[in-house]
Amino acid sequence: MVAGLAFLVLSSLSATSARADVVTDWNEAAMATFAQTNASLVAATRALALMHVAMFEAINAAEPRYTSYFLRPKSVEKVSPEVAGASAAHAVLLRLFPARTAEFDATYQRSLAQAAGAELGASEKLGKEVASALLSARSGEAAAPGLYLPAAEPGAYVPTVLPIGLDVSRQKPWLMERADQFRPPPPPELRSAIWAADYEEVRSLGGRAGRRTDAQSQAARLWIVVWPQSWSPILRQLAARPGRTALDNARLFALTSMVAADAFIAVFDAKYAYNFWRPITAIRNGDRDGNDATAPEIGWTPLIETPLHPEYPCAHCIVAGAVGAVLEAEFGSGRIGTITMTSPTLPGVTRSWERIADIVEEISNARVWGGIHFRNSTRVGEDMGRAIGEFALARALRPAH
Repeated sequence: MVAGLAFLVLSSLSATSARADVVTDWNEAAMATFAQTNASLVAATRALALMHVAMFEAINAAEPRYTSYFLRPKSVEKVSPEVAGASAAHAVLLRLFPARTAEFDATYQRSLAQAAGAELGASEKLGKEVASALLSARSGEAAAPGLYLPAAEPGAYVPTVLPIGLDVSRQKPWLMERADQFRPPPPPELRSAIWAADYEEVRSLGGRAGRRTDAQSQAARLWIVVWPQSWSPILRQLAARPGRTALDNARLFALTSMVAADAFIAVFDAKYAYNFWRPITAIRNGDRDGNDATAPEIGWTPLIETPLHPEYPCAHCIVAGAVGAVLEAEFGSGRIGTITMTSPTLPGVTRSWERIADIVEEISNARVWGGIHFRNSTRVGEDMGRAIGEFALARALRPAH
Protein backbone atom coordinates (compact mmCIF):
# COMPACT_ATOMS: atom_id res chain seq x y z
CA MET A 1 0.00 0.00 0.00
CA VAL A 2 2.73 2.44 -0.91
CA ALA A 3 2.92 4.59 -3.94
CA GLY A 4 4.31 4.68 -7.38
CA LEU A 5 0.88 5.97 -8.40
CA ALA A 6 0.28 6.11 -12.16
CA PHE A 7 -2.14 8.64 -13.61
CA LEU A 8 -4.24 9.08 -16.76
CA VAL A 9 -4.12 12.08 -19.07
CA LEU A 10 -7.42 13.64 -20.08
CA SER A 11 -8.23 16.21 -22.75
CA SER A 12 -7.15 19.84 -22.50
CA LEU A 13 -9.32 22.55 -21.02
CA SER A 14 -12.15 24.10 -23.00
CA ALA A 15 -13.04 27.75 -22.69
CA THR A 16 -16.48 27.69 -21.13
CA SER A 17 -17.91 29.40 -18.10
CA ALA A 18 -17.45 27.56 -14.81
CA ARG A 19 -15.80 24.61 -16.55
CA ALA A 20 -15.76 21.32 -14.74
CA ASP A 21 -12.30 20.56 -16.19
CA VAL A 22 -10.41 22.76 -13.74
CA VAL A 23 -11.10 20.19 -11.03
CA THR A 24 -10.02 17.17 -13.05
CA ASP A 25 -6.94 19.02 -14.37
CA TRP A 26 -5.67 19.57 -10.85
CA ASN A 27 -6.61 16.02 -9.87
CA GLU A 28 -4.33 14.83 -12.67
CA ALA A 29 -1.58 17.20 -11.57
CA ALA A 30 -1.78 15.81 -8.04
CA MET A 31 -1.75 12.22 -9.26
CA ALA A 32 1.33 12.90 -11.40
CA THR A 33 3.03 14.41 -8.36
CA PHE A 34 2.29 11.37 -6.21
CA ALA A 35 3.75 9.11 -8.89
CA GLN A 36 6.87 11.13 -9.49
CA THR A 37 7.64 11.76 -5.83
CA ASN A 38 6.81 8.18 -4.79
CA ALA A 39 4.44 9.55 -2.17
CA SER A 40 3.06 7.03 0.29
CA LEU A 41 -0.60 6.12 0.01
CA VAL A 42 -1.31 7.77 3.35
CA ALA A 43 0.43 11.01 2.33
CA ALA A 44 -1.25 11.03 -1.07
CA THR A 45 -4.69 10.50 0.44
CA ARG A 46 -4.22 13.40 2.85
CA ALA A 47 -2.81 15.69 0.15
CA LEU A 48 -5.67 14.94 -2.21
CA ALA A 49 -8.24 15.75 0.47
CA LEU A 50 -6.48 19.03 1.29
CA MET A 51 -6.36 20.07 -2.35
CA HIS A 52 -9.92 19.13 -3.28
CA VAL A 53 -11.49 20.59 -0.15
CA ALA A 54 -9.62 23.85 -0.77
CA MET A 55 -10.84 23.87 -4.38
CA PHE A 56 -14.42 23.28 -3.27
CA GLU A 57 -14.29 26.05 -0.68
CA ALA A 58 -12.89 28.55 -3.17
CA ILE A 59 -15.30 27.67 -5.99
CA ASN A 60 -18.27 27.50 -3.65
CA ALA A 61 -17.35 30.90 -2.20
CA ALA A 62 -17.41 32.34 -5.71
CA GLU A 63 -20.83 30.85 -6.49
CA PRO A 64 -22.35 29.74 -3.17
CA ARG A 65 -24.69 26.76 -3.46
CA TYR A 66 -23.53 24.45 -0.67
CA THR A 67 -22.68 24.70 2.99
CA SER A 68 -19.01 25.35 3.65
CA TYR A 69 -16.73 22.70 5.13
CA PHE A 70 -14.86 25.05 7.43
CA LEU A 71 -15.28 28.73 6.55
CA ARG A 72 -16.94 31.31 4.35
CA PRO A 73 -14.55 34.01 3.06
CA LYS A 74 -15.86 37.54 3.49
CA SER A 75 -15.04 39.07 0.10
CA VAL A 76 -16.21 36.91 -2.78
CA GLU A 77 -17.57 39.39 -5.33
CA LYS A 78 -16.38 39.56 -8.94
CA VAL A 79 -14.27 36.45 -8.87
CA SER A 80 -13.80 33.62 -11.34
CA PRO A 81 -14.73 30.25 -9.78
CA GLU A 82 -12.18 28.51 -11.99
CA VAL A 83 -9.31 30.82 -11.11
CA ALA A 84 -10.19 30.74 -7.42
CA GLY A 85 -10.24 26.94 -7.50
CA ALA A 86 -6.98 26.71 -9.44
CA SER A 87 -5.34 29.22 -7.10
CA ALA A 88 -6.40 27.15 -4.07
CA ALA A 89 -5.09 23.91 -5.59
CA HIS A 90 -1.84 25.57 -6.61
CA ALA A 91 -1.26 26.97 -3.13
CA VAL A 92 -1.94 23.65 -1.40
CA LEU A 93 0.33 21.61 -3.65
CA LEU A 94 3.12 24.18 -3.46
CA ARG A 95 3.07 23.93 0.33
CA LEU A 96 3.10 20.12 0.32
CA PHE A 97 5.48 19.50 -2.60
CA PRO A 98 7.72 22.60 -2.99
CA ALA A 99 10.19 20.74 -5.21
CA ARG A 100 7.47 20.52 -7.88
CA THR A 101 7.00 24.29 -8.15
CA ALA A 102 7.78 24.46 -11.86
CA GLU A 103 5.19 21.82 -12.73
CA PHE A 104 2.50 23.45 -10.57
CA ASP A 105 3.25 26.89 -12.01
CA ALA A 106 2.84 25.53 -15.54
CA THR A 107 -0.49 23.92 -14.67
CA TYR A 108 -1.62 27.15 -13.04
CA GLN A 109 -0.71 29.22 -16.08
CA ARG A 110 -2.80 26.90 -18.23
CA SER A 111 -5.71 27.45 -15.86
CA LEU A 112 -5.32 31.23 -16.11
CA ALA A 113 -5.07 31.12 -19.89
CA GLN A 114 -8.59 29.74 -20.06
CA ALA A 115 -10.03 32.53 -17.91
CA ALA A 116 -9.45 35.56 -20.14
CA GLY A 117 -11.27 38.64 -18.89
CA ALA A 118 -11.75 37.32 -15.37
CA GLU A 119 -10.88 39.40 -12.33
CA LEU A 120 -7.63 37.56 -11.67
CA GLY A 121 -6.43 39.51 -8.64
CA ALA A 122 -9.50 38.93 -6.47
CA SER A 123 -9.87 35.36 -7.70
CA GLU A 124 -6.27 34.45 -6.94
CA LYS A 125 -6.47 36.11 -3.55
CA LEU A 126 -9.59 34.14 -2.65
CA GLY A 127 -7.97 30.82 -3.58
CA LYS A 128 -4.81 31.57 -1.63
CA GLU A 129 -6.75 32.67 1.45
CA VAL A 130 -8.85 29.52 1.42
CA ALA A 131 -5.78 27.29 0.99
CA SER A 132 -3.90 29.06 3.78
CA ALA A 133 -6.85 28.78 6.16
CA LEU A 134 -7.36 25.09 5.43
CA LEU A 135 -3.67 24.22 5.76
CA SER A 136 -3.59 26.09 9.06
CA ALA A 137 -6.71 24.29 10.32
CA ARG A 138 -5.20 20.91 9.38
CA SER A 139 -1.69 21.60 10.70
CA GLY A 140 -0.09 19.48 13.37
CA GLU A 141 -0.83 16.23 11.55
CA ALA A 142 2.75 15.13 11.07
CA ALA A 143 3.23 11.42 11.52
CA ALA A 144 4.03 10.38 15.05
CA PRO A 145 6.46 7.49 15.61
CA GLY A 146 4.69 4.18 15.11
CA LEU A 147 4.63 2.22 18.34
CA TYR A 148 4.35 -1.45 17.46
CA LEU A 149 5.66 -4.35 19.52
CA PRO A 150 6.32 -7.42 17.34
CA ALA A 151 5.51 -10.74 18.97
CA ALA A 152 8.76 -12.53 19.70
CA GLU A 153 10.36 -14.96 22.08
CA PRO A 154 13.45 -13.57 23.82
CA GLY A 155 16.44 -14.10 21.55
CA ALA A 156 14.37 -15.28 18.56
CA TYR A 157 14.59 -13.53 15.18
CA VAL A 158 11.45 -11.91 13.75
CA PRO A 159 11.17 -9.79 10.56
CA THR A 160 12.49 -6.32 11.34
CA VAL A 161 10.38 -4.15 8.99
CA LEU A 162 7.59 -2.52 10.97
CA PRO A 163 4.07 -2.54 9.50
CA ILE A 164 2.72 0.59 7.84
CA GLY A 165 -0.15 2.85 8.84
CA LEU A 166 0.62 2.81 12.56
CA ASP A 167 0.06 6.54 12.94
CA VAL A 168 -2.94 6.99 10.63
CA SER A 169 -5.60 6.63 13.32
CA ARG A 170 -3.98 9.51 15.23
CA GLN A 171 -4.81 11.94 12.44
CA LYS A 172 -7.71 14.32 12.85
CA PRO A 173 -10.75 13.00 10.95
CA TRP A 174 -12.23 15.17 8.23
CA LEU A 175 -15.87 14.41 8.97
CA MET A 176 -16.00 11.64 11.54
CA GLU A 177 -16.10 12.59 15.20
CA ARG A 178 -13.27 10.26 16.21
CA ALA A 179 -11.13 7.47 14.77
CA ASP A 180 -13.03 4.62 16.46
CA GLN A 181 -16.51 5.95 15.65
CA PHE A 182 -17.19 3.11 13.21
CA ARG A 183 -14.94 0.46 14.75
CA PRO A 184 -16.53 -2.95 14.09
CA PRO A 185 -16.85 -5.95 16.42
CA PRO A 186 -13.86 -8.33 16.54
CA PRO A 187 -13.13 -10.76 13.69
CA PRO A 188 -14.69 -14.24 13.87
CA GLU A 189 -13.60 -16.61 16.60
CA LEU A 190 -11.01 -19.04 15.26
CA ARG A 191 -13.07 -22.04 16.37
CA SER A 192 -16.18 -20.80 14.51
CA ALA A 193 -17.75 -22.11 11.31
CA ILE A 194 -17.44 -18.63 9.77
CA TRP A 195 -13.70 -18.71 10.28
CA ALA A 196 -13.40 -22.19 8.79
CA ALA A 197 -15.41 -21.15 5.70
CA ASP A 198 -13.39 -17.97 5.19
CA TYR A 199 -10.14 -19.87 5.66
CA GLU A 200 -11.04 -22.51 3.08
CA GLU A 201 -12.27 -19.99 0.51
CA VAL A 202 -9.01 -18.05 0.55
CA ARG A 203 -6.89 -21.20 0.71
CA SER A 204 -8.57 -22.70 -2.36
CA LEU A 205 -9.06 -19.54 -4.45
CA GLY A 206 -6.45 -17.05 -3.31
CA GLY A 207 -3.18 -18.96 -3.64
CA ARG A 208 -0.84 -18.76 -6.60
CA ALA A 209 -2.16 -22.14 -7.73
CA GLY A 210 -5.72 -21.35 -6.65
CA ARG A 211 -8.83 -22.52 -8.52
CA ARG A 212 -9.71 -19.14 -10.05
CA THR A 213 -11.13 -18.23 -13.42
CA ASP A 214 -9.12 -15.97 -15.71
CA ALA A 215 -11.55 -13.14 -14.96
CA GLN A 216 -11.02 -13.59 -11.22
CA SER A 217 -7.25 -13.51 -11.63
CA GLN A 218 -7.54 -10.36 -13.76
CA ALA A 219 -9.67 -8.65 -11.14
CA ALA A 220 -7.22 -9.55 -8.37
CA ARG A 221 -4.32 -8.07 -10.32
CA LEU A 222 -6.16 -4.97 -11.52
CA TRP A 223 -7.18 -3.98 -8.00
CA ILE A 224 -3.65 -4.14 -6.66
CA VAL A 225 -3.95 -0.39 -7.26
CA VAL A 226 -5.51 1.40 -4.31
CA TRP A 227 -6.92 4.82 -3.51
CA PRO A 228 -6.32 7.45 -4.85
CA GLN A 229 -5.11 5.75 -8.03
CA SER A 230 -7.96 3.26 -8.01
CA TRP A 231 -10.81 5.78 -7.88
CA SER A 232 -9.49 8.98 -9.50
CA PRO A 233 -9.78 7.66 -13.09
CA ILE A 234 -13.38 6.62 -12.39
CA LEU A 235 -14.20 9.98 -10.82
CA ARG A 236 -12.77 11.81 -13.82
CA GLN A 237 -14.93 9.78 -16.18
CA LEU A 238 -18.04 10.63 -14.22
CA ALA A 239 -17.01 14.27 -13.84
CA ALA A 240 -16.76 14.61 -17.63
CA ARG A 241 -20.45 13.84 -18.16
CA PRO A 242 -22.48 16.58 -19.86
CA GLY A 243 -24.08 19.29 -17.78
CA ARG A 244 -21.72 19.18 -14.83
CA THR A 245 -20.15 22.40 -13.56
CA ALA A 246 -16.90 23.14 -11.80
CA LEU A 247 -18.79 23.42 -8.50
CA ASP A 248 -20.54 20.08 -9.05
CA ASN A 249 -17.21 18.38 -9.52
CA ALA A 250 -15.41 20.33 -6.82
CA ARG A 251 -18.00 19.06 -4.35
CA LEU A 252 -17.80 15.50 -5.73
CA PHE A 253 -14.01 15.34 -5.46
CA ALA A 254 -13.99 17.02 -2.05
CA LEU A 255 -16.53 14.59 -0.60
CA THR A 256 -14.87 11.47 -2.02
CA SER A 257 -11.44 12.66 -0.88
CA MET A 258 -12.66 13.31 2.65
CA VAL A 259 -14.55 10.03 3.04
CA ALA A 260 -11.54 8.13 1.68
CA ALA A 261 -9.25 9.86 4.17
CA ASP A 262 -11.66 9.15 7.03
CA ALA A 263 -12.01 5.55 5.87
CA PHE A 264 -8.25 5.10 6.23
CA ILE A 265 -8.30 6.60 9.70
CA ALA A 266 -11.14 4.29 10.70
CA VAL A 267 -9.70 1.15 9.17
CA PHE A 268 -6.23 1.55 10.64
CA ASP A 269 -7.78 2.20 14.04
CA ALA A 270 -9.56 -1.14 13.73
CA LYS A 271 -6.63 -3.00 12.18
CA TYR A 272 -4.27 -2.24 15.05
CA ALA A 273 -7.00 -2.68 17.66
CA TYR A 274 -7.48 -6.30 16.56
CA ASN A 275 -4.06 -7.11 14.98
CA PHE A 276 -5.57 -10.04 13.05
CA TRP A 277 -3.36 -12.36 11.02
CA ARG A 278 -3.20 -12.41 7.24
CA PRO A 279 -4.09 -15.49 5.17
CA ILE A 280 -0.44 -16.33 4.47
CA THR A 281 0.16 -16.59 8.22
CA ALA A 282 -3.12 -18.28 9.10
CA ILE A 283 -2.98 -20.92 6.35
CA ARG A 284 0.61 -21.88 7.05
CA ASN A 285 -0.40 -22.28 10.72
CA GLY A 286 -3.80 -23.86 10.23
CA ASP A 287 -3.09 -26.48 12.88
CA ARG A 288 -2.66 -23.83 15.57
CA ASP A 289 -6.08 -22.11 15.49
CA GLY A 290 -7.96 -24.79 17.44
CA ASN A 291 -10.33 -25.48 14.52
CA ASP A 292 -10.38 -29.05 13.17
CA ALA A 293 -11.75 -27.81 9.82
CA THR A 294 -8.63 -25.74 8.97
CA ALA A 295 -5.82 -27.93 7.69
CA PRO A 296 -2.44 -26.19 7.33
CA GLU A 297 -0.72 -25.77 3.97
CA ILE A 298 2.90 -25.03 4.78
CA GLY A 299 3.99 -23.62 1.41
CA TRP A 300 0.84 -21.65 0.65
CA THR A 301 1.49 -18.23 -0.97
CA PRO A 302 -1.09 -15.64 -2.06
CA LEU A 303 -1.54 -14.63 -5.69
CA ILE A 304 -0.61 -11.00 -4.95
CA GLU A 305 1.75 -9.53 -2.40
CA THR A 306 0.34 -9.14 1.08
CA PRO A 307 0.24 -5.51 2.32
CA LEU A 308 2.32 -4.82 5.39
CA HIS A 309 -0.41 -4.25 7.99
CA PRO A 310 -2.98 -6.38 9.85
CA GLU A 311 -5.80 -8.09 7.94
CA TYR A 312 -9.05 -7.00 9.61
CA PRO A 313 -10.91 -5.11 8.26
CA CYS A 314 -10.17 -4.75 4.53
CA ALA A 315 -8.81 -1.24 3.77
CA HIS A 316 -9.45 -1.30 0.02
CA CYS A 317 -13.03 -2.39 0.75
CA ILE A 318 -13.75 0.36 3.25
CA VAL A 319 -12.56 3.05 0.84
CA ALA A 320 -14.60 1.48 -1.97
CA GLY A 321 -17.68 1.42 0.26
CA ALA A 322 -17.23 5.05 1.32
CA VAL A 323 -16.52 6.43 -2.15
CA GLY A 324 -19.23 4.20 -3.63
CA ALA A 325 -21.83 5.65 -1.24
CA VAL A 326 -20.99 9.18 -2.40
CA LEU A 327 -21.05 8.20 -6.07
CA GLU A 328 -24.39 6.44 -5.78
CA ALA A 329 -25.87 9.50 -4.08
CA GLU A 330 -24.62 11.63 -6.96
CA PHE A 331 -25.24 9.38 -9.97
CA GLY A 332 -27.71 6.76 -8.79
CA SER A 333 -27.53 3.14 -7.66
CA GLY A 334 -28.75 1.61 -10.93
CA ARG A 335 -27.10 1.37 -14.31
CA ILE A 336 -25.33 4.63 -15.11
CA GLY A 337 -23.57 3.73 -18.36
CA THR A 338 -20.23 2.11 -18.98
CA ILE A 339 -17.34 2.88 -16.64
CA THR A 340 -13.92 1.56 -17.64
CA MET A 341 -10.68 1.02 -15.78
CA THR A 342 -7.13 0.18 -16.76
CA SER A 343 -4.28 -0.42 -14.37
CA PRO A 344 -0.48 -0.44 -14.46
CA THR A 345 -0.69 -3.71 -12.51
CA LEU A 346 -2.65 -5.37 -15.35
CA PRO A 347 -1.19 -3.97 -18.61
CA GLY A 348 -3.24 -4.27 -21.78
CA VAL A 349 -6.53 -5.14 -20.08
CA THR A 350 -9.57 -2.87 -19.74
CA ARG A 351 -12.37 -3.85 -17.40
CA SER A 352 -15.81 -2.24 -17.40
CA TRP A 353 -18.94 -1.95 -15.25
CA GLU A 354 -22.31 -0.25 -15.41
CA ARG A 355 -23.09 0.16 -11.69
CA ILE A 356 -21.06 1.61 -8.85
CA ALA A 357 -22.07 -1.34 -6.67
CA ASP A 358 -20.47 -3.72 -9.19
CA ILE A 359 -17.12 -1.96 -8.78
CA VAL A 360 -17.35 -2.08 -4.98
CA GLU A 361 -18.27 -5.78 -5.08
CA GLU A 362 -15.41 -6.62 -7.44
CA ILE A 363 -12.89 -4.88 -5.21
CA SER A 364 -14.00 -7.01 -2.27
CA ASN A 365 -13.91 -10.19 -4.33
CA ALA A 366 -10.49 -9.26 -5.71
CA ARG A 367 -8.97 -9.15 -2.24
CA VAL A 368 -10.16 -12.71 -1.59
CA TRP A 369 -9.13 -13.95 -5.05
CA GLY A 370 -5.74 -12.30 -4.53
CA GLY A 371 -5.27 -14.23 -1.29
CA ILE A 372 -4.80 -11.26 1.06
CA HIS A 373 -8.19 -10.95 2.81
CA PHE A 374 -10.86 -13.16 4.30
CA ARG A 375 -14.47 -12.80 3.14
CA ASN A 376 -15.80 -11.54 6.47
CA SER A 377 -13.18 -8.81 6.49
CA THR A 378 -14.27 -7.54 3.07
CA ARG A 379 -17.93 -7.41 4.11
CA VAL A 380 -17.12 -5.61 7.34
CA GLY A 381 -14.93 -3.15 5.44
CA GLU A 382 -17.66 -2.43 2.89
CA ASP A 383 -20.21 -1.84 5.64
CA MET A 384 -17.87 0.50 7.51
CA GLY A 385 -17.18 2.46 4.35
CA ARG A 386 -20.83 2.77 3.46
CA ALA A 387 -21.60 4.03 6.96
CA ILE A 388 -18.83 6.64 6.70
CA GLY A 389 -20.07 7.76 3.29
CA GLU A 390 -23.67 8.08 4.46
CA PHE A 391 -22.53 9.92 7.59
CA ALA A 392 -20.66 12.42 5.42
CA LEU A 393 -23.53 12.92 2.98
CA ALA A 394 -25.92 13.72 5.79
CA ARG A 395 -23.65 16.37 7.31
CA ALA A 396 -21.21 17.91 4.85
CA LEU A 397 -21.37 20.15 1.78
CA ARG A 398 -25.17 20.12 1.79
CA PRO A 399 -27.28 22.35 -0.49
CA ALA A 400 -27.35 25.78 1.10
CA HIS A 401 -31.06 26.31 0.55
